[in-house]
Amino acid sequence: MAASTGRAAGVVPAGYTGEGQRGAPGAVPAGYTALAVKFAERQRSHHCLLVKEHQVREGADTAHPPRRTLFVLNVPPYCGPDSLSRLFSRCGHVQSVDICDKPGPGEKKDKLASKFFDHKTLKGFQVAYVVFRKPAAVQAAKALSQEGPLLISTESHPVKTGISKWIANYEASIMDPKELKAEVDAYMQDYDKKVAEEEAKAAMEEGVPDEEGWVKVTRKGRKPGLPRTEAANLRVLEKEKQKRARKELLNFYAWQHRETKREHIAQLRKKFEEDKQRIALMRAQRKFRPY
Repeated sequence: MAASTGRAAGVVPAGYTGEGQRGAPGAVPAGYTALAVKFAERQRSHHCLLVKEHQVREGADTAHPPRRTLFVLNVPPYCGPDSLSRLFSRCGHVQSVDICDKPGPGEKKDKLASKFFDHKTLKGFQVAYVVFRKPAAVQAAKALSQEGPLLISTESHPVKTGISKWIANYEASIMDPKELKAEVDAYMQDYDKKVAEEEAKAAMEEGVPDEEGWVKVTRKGRKPGLPRTEAANLRVLEKEKQKRARKELLNFYAWQHRETKREHIAQLRKKFEEDKQRIALMRAQRKFRPY
């Protein structure tokens, strides 16, 4: 199964015809060297890794320095950094192995602190950058093409493929609630500590002018400023309306109730007289006037 998946390599340059043709004319792209590897002792056909010296301008790629970095194509998804490090350790001391989805400038990456969050699953064939301590190790790695198929998976360091890898991936996807809780608690402690440090720094800088003489003014306290949004404004207006209604106490006494009725009847009468005058005016304007 490991050998059959090598034909689906999407990152192999044009001109590479597949596996099992090590040294065949036209099978390896120009500038690359084919290394035959096997992932099992009983594997009949081998898999080809295409390697060459990584060449960039000085200072353009700090993570993958030139003359000490080996660029590897056609890396299967089940071949991790540890497997490549063991494979090329016979050529010299391996400082780091960086596996990427596609070739590109390398950057210094922070160490993955969590195994539950931000875990990237590798899909498809990858490219790798193997950084050695000495430049001579790169040439020694390219010379491995003169040897027979190199065995990557051993009894002490097996490389799981096929169903075994799927089962291992499923078992690794099951989270331990205790470990997850411990990691979340540790993260929240670090976050609270960071927030406390930022607040302490802001308190020290409060009221202190900057280089241009400006003083940053902020509002703090038990009642911080409300956000200027439509929903917040509507809530404030509703609270003010309720507050005024509690203070006014409309129609609390009997005389207030009588005065309210009397005012309402007076408004209706006034409106009735206005409507009569408007109707009379409309009727007068409808008379026939030939001259």
